[in-house]
Amino acid sequence: MNKSFWQAGHTPTLFAAFLYFDLSFMVWYLLGPLAVQIATDLDLSAQERGMMVATPILAGAILRLLLGFLADRTSPKTAGIFGQVVVIVALLATWILGINSYHQALLLGLGLGFAGAAFAVALPLASQWYPAEHQGKAMGIAGAGNSGTVLAALFAPGLAYLFGWQNVFGLALIPLVATLIIFILVARNAPQRPKPKAAKDYLLALNDRDSWWFMFFYSVTFGGFIGLASALPGYFNDQYGLNPVIAGYYTAACVMAGSFMRPLGGALADRIGGIRSLLYMYAVAAFCIALVGLNLNSSYAALSLFVIAMLGLGAGNGAVFQLVPQRFYREIGVMTGLIGMAGGVGGFVLAAGLGAIKEHTGEYQLGLWLFAALGILALIGLSNIKRRWRTTWGSSSATSARV
Repeated sequence: MNKSFWQAGHTPTLFAAFLYFDLSFMVWYLLGPLAVQIATDLDLSAQERGMMVATPILAGAILRLLLGFLADRTSPKTAGIFGQVVVIVALLATWILGINSYHQALLLGLGLGFAGAAFAVALPLASQWYPAEHQGKAMGIAGAGNSGTVLAALFAPGLAYLFGWQNVFGLALIPLVATLIIFILVARNAPQRPKPKAAKDYLLALNDRDSWWFMFFYSVTFGGFIGLASALPGYFNDQYGLNPVIAGYYTAACVMAGSFMRPLGGALADRIGGIRSLLYMYAVAAFCIALVGLNLNSSYAALSLFVIAMLGLGAGNGAVFQLVPQRFYREIGVMTGLIGMAGGVGGFVLAAGLGAIKEHTGEYQLGLWLFAALGILALIGLSNIKRRWRTTWGSSSATSARV
């Protein structure tokens, strides 16, 4: 990254946004790596386990609209503090009272949804400090908070083995509270922010067909990333008999690939264009997921293909949000909420769908192939609209940012 990038915005806020997003994603994803242990103790079916890990994703998707609205009407920092406090209270109550049933696990998932909604806070907080030519890098760095899923996948199963999975929720409070303090002290709202929109403007945004395209594209890239991240511990356990800790390590490798490719995907989109980047990434991800659907005998082969697919999905996340601020700069708060919601809905459908298909067919094959087909559909759709985008708002960008 060149010197002009670091001079263009506010670096402490950028990294505060990353840290806030990172720890929020860690706790948002917490039920995924713990799913096998929780399901064993509570005697959950594959479908119930899938719904349990998918509930925080859906709750986060819906709550992104709420936090996006709050960020737009007050400020991203205010919205971030509110969301983090809610998550801390939910984890504290769970640690003290415990989880003894499937429905209680779902209730915790609803509370953890506020952590997933951090997306609608961290990205506008960072984006509003940077001009369009640096949006890909800024949004990529802030969005690399996806790496919080790596922390959960790496450490949650092992901590659960040592201290019991109920106590993992209490241990998660330590870094979460520390992050909230840092966020309060370091993060600053941009001096020039778009004026807040009236409530009706949030509905009017849906009248723009580009909104729906962005929502669909992100439902595949981010939905694929978080949906697979939540389902993979159970997949590796069911498909290859790996114990929860080893399955967590396998999953960590996959989510690490997707997380750290997000900022690189944003930077790549700045260089070669967001549309071209997305075309490549959809092709890579769809191809690899389709191959995994062949029910490979080797867990190492499946792991390798999932890692490559997650690289594509992670880079695609960065590419999507390199494009969004160019098209919707003045509506970045509401559009981040809407597009982020769509990504969460996609992740919910994938995680819950894989569990349901496994329950009823005994295999993951159909679910994986359906997701690969969705990636191909996104590839075809983007190919069809790229000319219109490049000759309308893409060509009239106020800066030299590439589309």
